[in-house]
Amino acid sequence: MSTRIRCTVNGKPAELTGDPMDRLLDALRETLKLTGTKEGCGEGECGACTVLLDGEPVCACLVPIIQVEGREIVTIEGVEKNGQLDPLQEAFVTEGGAQCGACTPGMILTARALIDRVPEPDRAVIREALAGTLCRCTGYERIFRSIESVTRCDAGAPSEEESS
Repeated sequence: MSTRIRCTVNGKPAELTGDPMDRLLDALRETLKLTGTKEGCGEGECGACTVLLDGEPVCACLVPIIQVEGREIVTIEGVEKNGQLDPLQEAFVTEGGAQCGACTPGMILTARALIDRVPEPDRAVIREALAGTLCRCTGYERIFRSIESVTRCDAGAPSEEESS
């Protein structure tokens, strides 16, 4: 049974068609050609496929398209504004938070949701928010610095690793 789902993706009306239980991840990548959302584990454990659903980070591999009817989805492609990278995207580049790129979209979207809720999170809050998104390249220090450089919280202070 094919279903037609209407939602908003990156600020624009979108229509997804398919089985109601098709994964949002597949609809974004295959139907809408928004390939910035990555599949890592396919089980909601790694966070690589994180998107914002009504402003909250969710693993797109776990969300059936039927659950997005009438809702707002933001992917990594929708974070930039007017052709300008989001400050978080810029910080991930300048601070070295982006390595292989597999986790980067999920990290940025998770951090964006955090900063929208808590404009100046401390290291512990950032660490907790990112706990569901795994990175195997950076050891997280550069990711934390990327986020802190945008929030100006703890920017320039020695990290736990650097002060040991």
